[in-house]
Amino acid sequence: MTTQTITWTPCEEEPAAECGKLSVPIDWSKPNEAKVDIAVARRKATDAAARIGSLVINPGGPGGSGVEAVYGAPGSYTEELQRRFDIVGFDPRGVGRSNPVICSASVYNRMPHTVMRSQADFDAWNAFTKELHADCRARTGPLYDHVDSVDVARDLDALRAALGEEKLTYYGISYGTLIGQMYAELFPDRVRALGLDSNMDHSLGVAGFLATEAIAIEDAFDQFVGWCEQDTSCVLHGRDIRAIWKDLREKARRGELKYPSTGQTMTELQVIYNAALGTEGPAWRLLSEVINWLNGGPPPEWVPPLSGRQPVEGDVAYLPTAVLCQDYNLQVRSYSEYAALMRVSNQLAPDTRYHPYPIDDLPICMNYPTTNTPHALRYTGDAPLLLGNSLHDPATPWIWSANAARQLGSKAVLLTYEGWGHRIYGKDKCQTDIFDEYLVSLKVPPHGTRCAVGTAEESVLRQQTPSQTWPTGSNHWAAGPVAAWPLS
Repeated sequence: MTTQTITWTPCEEEPAAECGKLSVPIDWSKPNEAKVDIAVARRKATDAAARIGSLVINPGGPGGSGVEAVYGAPGSYTEELQRRFDIVGFDPRGVGRSNPVICSASVYNRMPHTVMRSQADFDAWNAFTKELHADCRARTGPLYDHVDSVDVARDLDALRAALGEEKLTYYGISYGTLIGQMYAELFPDRVRALGLDSNMDHSLGVAGFLATEAIAIEDAFDQFVGWCEQDTSCVLHGRDIRAIWKDLREKARRGELKYPSTGQTMTELQVIYNAALGTEGPAWRLLSEVINWLNGGPPPEWVPPLSGRQPVEGDVAYLPTAVLCQDYNLQVRSYSEYAALMRVSNQLAPDTRYHPYPIDDLPICMNYPTTNTPHALRYTGDAPLLLGNSLHDPATPWIWSANAARQLGSKAVLLTYEGWGHRIYGKDKCQTDIFDEYLVSLKVPPHGTRCAVGTAEESVLRQQTPSQTWPTGSNHWAAGPVAAWPLS
């Protein structure tokens, strides 16, 4: 495949950035056959004389838009990175502006509840997913079976070449780390720097995935409860938070809990979603206000939308979950297997019961092949790699980054942020400086480096409002806006 050049023009939605397209094979094993266009955006380095090259970014998902991440780059990356690099992002194949995976809304809206409670529920999902995947395949076209992160990593290498870079400099967050991990395996000699923040662990099977996620969300909820017990600004301070939370879950399970702003009956899954969304920033004060509101108190100043999957309007529904299904084998063969997995999660997470993200996605993966077989990573390149994670990340557990670093070998250094939330870059000066120095100068810190929690004033990037620190999309392993703790 010959190297392309990208024709750049001002982006329609953000004229300060430039947009273009890159054509890549739908099936990389057949490089001369059908192609798909990948949407790309960039902000040029603010100091041409100091420019190092291109820094490709990805915000995760699956379903996060790298194009929109470029639009928001001035608020998400330091002036030093913006000075030294062209910030380049792309919408991965099957996502956003790059031939998104779509399904008929009429089919999608008949989706059963994603938490199964009986053999009949399992049978309903088994039948529904056969219809769903046939419909999505027909709607999306041949790309539907070629959206895994190995395909995306090959696209990323084509982008590297089109940008005129001999080697890749990359910063990926959350699900975007999996793209970087696959790139390191496939193209070890073309790596300049891979900064991987809040890592996925591609070695996990379904049991390990669900168990580690359950542990992570329970830990994040414990941290929230601990804060609330100590901080008088928490509206639940001095009350039995765990008892209130349990009561809300049980009311929802009985169909007796309404979402106050809409009157919709809430499921237990939708209650549990709040534990994940409220600890990603973290947005602890807002989470306490939401729990209090659901329990009959006044509404928070900013009211989040009802969480979880909702029926869609219009003709089509987007299904980036297809990417996850191709990257991870989340298949369950029977209801008894599913029930056993749920019992383990319930034991590991007595307050939160399970992690809502994989539980909401798992049944969709039935009757759909995993093409990027989960495996331990193998990196044979010479360039050092930098991985980072917070100790109390509810979405990508610290152990995932620790495992990924171990699998990648001695050239991979794990940086631990001794704080909370999802994505560590930008939260405090310590880890942000380390990532910047690595991406600019290729210097990694010593193995075992840890960054203590600073203060909100020491955050190097802009403060976010509560509405900006509470994720509202369905891109489960995506990084939201940068925010410093504590949030109000």
